[in-house]
Amino acid sequence: METFRKSRAGAPAGFFDTEAAGLRWLTVDGGPRVARVLETGPGHLDLERLDAAPPTAAAARAFGGRLATLHDAGAPAFGALPPHAEQGWFGPLDDPLAMPAGAFEDWPTFYAEARLRPIVAQGLERGVLGRRDAEAMEAVCRVLPDLAGPPDSPARLHGDLWSGNLMWTADDDGGTEAALIDPAAHGGHRETDLAMLALFGAPHLDEILVGYDAVHPLAAGWEDRVALHQLYPLAVHAVLFGGGYVDGTRRSMAALGG
Repeated sequence: METFRKSRAGAPAGFFDTEAAGLRWLTVDGGPRVARVLETGPGHLDLERLDAAPPTAAAARAFGGRLATLHDAGAPAFGALPPHAEQGWFGPLDDPLAMPAGAFEDWPTFYAEARLRPIVAQGLERGVLGRRDAEAMEAVCRVLPDLAGPPDSPARLHGDLWSGNLMWTADDDGGTEAALIDPAAHGGHRETDLAMLALFGAPHLDEILVGYDAVHPLAAGWEDRVALHQLYPLAVHAVLFGGGYVDGTRRSMAALGG
């Protein structure tokens, strides 16, 4: 088996162990293909090498159903990390942001306490966001219970499922299948992974949603909640990269917070 090595000198302690734990946790019967962990070390992670293949509508629909199966595998709580992971991370390898974990009794509380308020604090620390941004995010946090939709049990999430972390690769029959790489795995809301796929335009997203809905029908009004679930990754991009992401985050907070 060919090996792909991810490495970074000076990576945060436990960073690659956390990624490995997430990949293993996401590997479930009937779920999507997940990059196989071969070895971990303080500054590296060795994975099976996946060869790229063109995305197809059929592979996208199959992936949607498998993603629903993965989500249905569940998590102990909102905010739970995979077994043997001590710290969550979100963002690029060269500048990952600490991602708080815990055991929250409902998704609105988790989203406010472990995602939205912490990312604003990180933005304030870096000088990217200001006091008015913190106030705008607080307004969103206050109305989260009204925006969140019907209650759902904690899903087993990839957690950073933008299109770049969905790798289209060759399957054993010479066709194409979708594989998961680079997770920020945790217990969360199933609509979060789907909203991330939409944020930067995953190929054949409509087919992914059809496949997903066939295995686990999405709750009524899920389309209206996409922007809510995209707010955290959008704010992460604002903190890490600034520019238009800051304006986009501000517009989203204003629209959601009223």
